[in-house]
Amino acid sequence: MIDIASQYVMLATAFNARDWAAVREISTHLLPHMPHHGAAHYMTGVSFMELAQIAPALDHLWHAVHLEPTRAHYMAQLAKALSLAQRLGEARLCADRAMGLSPGDPVSLNTLGQVYTRVQAHQQATTAFRGAVALMPNDAAYRFNLGNALTADGQFAAAEMELETCIQLNPRYWAAYLARAQLRRWSPIENHIGALSELAKIHRNDLDAMSQLQMALAKECEDIGHHHEAFIHYTRGKTAGGVSRRYSSKTDEALFGAVMASVQSAQPIGTGFATAEPIFVIGMPRTGTTLLERVITSHPDAYSAGELQNFGMALKRLSGSRTRLMLDVDTISSATQLDWNMLGETYLRSTRPATGETKCFVDKLPHNFIYAGHIANALPGAKIICVRRHPVDTCLSNFRQVFSPESPYYDYSYNLLDTGRYYVLFDRLMAHWEKIFPGRIMEVHYESLIESQEATTRSVLSHCGLTWNDACLQFQQNPAPVATASAAQVREPIYRSALNRWRHYQTELAELQSLLIAESIDFER
Repeated sequence: MIDIASQYVMLATAFNARDWAAVREISTHLLPHMPHHGAAHYMTGVSFMELAQIAPALDHLWHAVHLEPTRAHYMAQLAKALSLAQRLGEARLCADRAMGLSPGDPVSLNTLGQVYTRVQAHQQATTAFRGAVALMPNDAAYRFNLGNALTADGQFAAAEMELETCIQLNPRYWAAYLARAQLRRWSPIENHIGALSELAKIHRNDLDAMSQLQMALAKECEDIGHHHEAFIHYTRGKTAGGVSRRYSSKTDEALFGAVMASVQSAQPIGTGFATAEPIFVIGMPRTGTTLLERVITSHPDAYSAGELQNFGMALKRLSGSRTRLMLDVDTISSATQLDWNMLGETYLRSTRPATGETKCFVDKLPHNFIYAGHIANALPGAKIICVRRHPVDTCLSNFRQVFSPESPYYDYSYNLLDTGRYYVLFDRLMAHWEKIFPGRIMEVHYESLIESQEATTRSVLSHCGLTWNDACLQFQQNPAPVATASAAQVREPIYRSALNRWRHYQTELAELQSLLIAESIDFER
């Protein structure tokens, strides 16, 4: 006969010790004897979520919330699990319900801030993170999260204060140094190059420290015009960051090949889901996609939905693939007998309730270029705009950027020549889409948007079915949050300093240029 009381004590002890495997094991024996115990379901659900088993996590957390609907921390963890499952509309609703229950603990508020960040509700994220910081002001992680939320919301001075406080509280919070470096342009008089250099020397054997500190050094050296030194730091930072990634360009070659093989023809009119709401802004990262999105969504009839993973999630679900990654060869190869109408409808429905209040919305996930053919078939009324930039500038900008370490889709960017090889794959895939869907994807050149702002903007708005609006020329006044690396830049008027940045690094980029030339990449397009 099971001793329920002692087993429950063991469950709570394992939960407090964050021994998630033990929690799962104990709950397997305990829950059949106490199926209506909210706390047991809550602890079990959290353990499954921490073990990346989202389906059972959701099941138990739903039970916990149903049994005890007034517990804010239960609702917060359910919102987190829903966001991890990319059920973002439901996650937002649960987060709002949790906030409505007035959570009084910093962990729940921090969790809700993270959920709001994932669902692109950055002002709400700021509120939640502020609450966490107010309750636990000496927690460096909470300060860092608040700093990032303030950056997305355009409150750069306040963000800098939070990041400085984070560093003071925990001088080894390496990501804060890079986040601070990216906040603004530093000057020869005001910068952190000396302090960062000293830290890099002390922690030269710490890969995480080197990855973040070297990239921060590179950014601040570049700001003051020390380009040779900046490139050395970029290389060191990316080399340190790439050690654990074990990237092979052959993996992406296989993926891109599968994508091209999977969509060989345009579907007949009427096959997909009829809606003209979505505008997909795609392209290689760091090519001006955020800038173009800000231009379009400065129009009152266009809503900024952010960088949504929704289309890839819908395709994954309907493909029937059971592999771990959202995008891989198995997923693409399994998605050969798609119900195009269902795919389009599933995608659109997943964007609610955030979308639907304006004539159109912009989904600005750059890597949707991989799905462009699927998008064209599933959403025949959607607009697709690909932003292109000078090939060498594109590769350099990807190499200069630290992308989300949780994502497996940017591993190419840790090596300059791998970045070049990835660009070649991108270029060939876009040529394939143009062949299959001639004229369907509008190309916008970053350089044209900078040098001929009004003419390019008028062309884009016309393509999107939007009337002219002067606000689109004043995109820097757009109050919507920005959660990309361009958060600071897109709040400034058009500037030319990023054009032909590669010319500062011609010697360092010679091998990259040779690779691109050998692959017949057009430098003039």
